[in-house]
Amino acid sequence: MIADGLGRAIAFRIAPGQARELPHAIPLLEQLPGVPTWVVGDRDYTSHDFREHIWSIGARPAIPPQRHEAPVACPEWIYNNRNVVERLWARFKEWRAVATRYEKTASSFMGILCLAATLDWIKR
Repeated sequence: MIADGLGRAIAFRIAPGQARELPHAIPLLEQLPGVPTWVVGDRDYTSHDFREHIWSIGARPAIPPQRHEAPVACPEWIYNNRNVVERLWARFKEWRAVATRYEKTASSFMGILCLAATLDWIKR
């Protein structure tokens, strides 16, 4: 999921539960209506290629390195905003259909996510 600075959902991609989310990050960035100033992510999105892609579109990455990697510039004041997406997921999981994933097909689950995102936009 990708969210704007106000914590509203912009786009989704569904990945298998055991797969990394990093391969879906670049297609999600391409769905943004404009170029963001910062792209904030947690350590799961640590990748030199992903950081290079963020720089190439004109944004600045705020993604910390893995513990065993060399440090990179990641301002703490912007990185502290990474919980915006976590809070968005928490609001979505208030919906029982999202939390338990009653929908068995990906397209049905995507429909529930879109409905939850739409109502979240209206409430905010």
